[in-house]
Amino acid sequence: MSSIRWPSPSQVLPGIGRAASRRVRVWARRRQGKDGPVTQLQPRRIYILPTGVGLIFALMTFAMLLGSMNYNNNLSFVLTFILIGVGFVAMHQCQRNLVGLEVSFAGTEPVFAGQSAQFRIAVANRSKSPRHRIRLYIDDVQSDIKDLEPAESRIFVLPVSTERRGWITLERFGIRTLFPFELFRSWAWLHMYPKGIVYPQPAAQAPPPPATQTALGHRQHDARGEEDFAGLRKFHSGDSPRNVAWKAYARSDQLLSKQFAGADMSSQWFDFDAVVAADLEERLSILTRWIVDADRTQEDYGLRLPGLSFPPAHGESHRRQCLEALALFGLDEADG
Repeated sequence: MSSIRWPSPSQVLPGIGRAASRRVRVWARRRQGKDGPVTQLQPRRIYILPTGVGLIFALMTFAMLLGSMNYNNNLSFVLTFILIGVGFVAMHQCQRNLVGLEVSFAGTEPVFAGQSAQFRIAVANRSKSPRHRIRLYIDDVQSDIKDLEPAESRIFVLPVSTERRGWITLERFGIRTLFPFELFRSWAWLHMYPKGIVYPQPAAQAPPPPATQTALGHRQHDARGEEDFAGLRKFHSGDSPRNVAWKAYARSDQLLSKQFAGADMSSQWFDFDAVVAADLEERLSILTRWIVDADRTQEDYGLRLPGLSFPPAHGESHRRQCLEALALFGLDEADG
């Protein structure tokens, strides 16, 4: 007869903890609702509990109270009640340290899949008293601890790991403090749902990009040599400062670029349908690699996707447009 193997406490307790955490999370979301772009922390939404140090402090104070009653020692009574008063003041100050703070989303830079998205959260102190030892957190991820002087705003950074392309949403994050004395832990949850964009991960091994196409008599690339002067035209973003007609700008206060006849412009078209790959994600990764490499060398490139096309250009704005199109390609709005 085989014996029944009961699960050990080390296997049961983490599961119970995760289930309780999910229930508390759902309850808090239902109670608070969705927060606005700028949220001010009110007393009713700030929670407070004693820390481990606080529990030991309470037990020690209770033991001192029993000793004072047993020996009827007046000095011991005085010391005990002073410590009790310190505990109550610490509890009040710990919650007050968060009340009135304004929290808002300060943006996040796009990242490639596999990198950490750096969510920037602004916390402003509009009161006349300083706030000490403020920290933001998501589960086990924590920001730096910062103090806020009166009328001061600080940026807290929360790194969030990414695994796939598309939008990444920060569903919930917390703000907390242990000030003063670390006897109590005061915290609040925020449901602001800030979003960031995650680009496809560039392919580690990608086939060579398509051959460069050359056209004559058009705007030349910044790195090309200059031939015969052909006239002036309006300045466009991405034009080289070398080609700006500064004398004409001094006369007319209008920014113009020199145009040269016979200049060659090399550009590449990265076509989605021309990429040979096993699946969609691999195809997008290859296109991402080509864009990253072309941008590094300041080559003009264009991107063709089913139903979408970006003409050849270069620069940070063009790079972002193309990579964002790859990141969101084939995804539903619900994925954001």
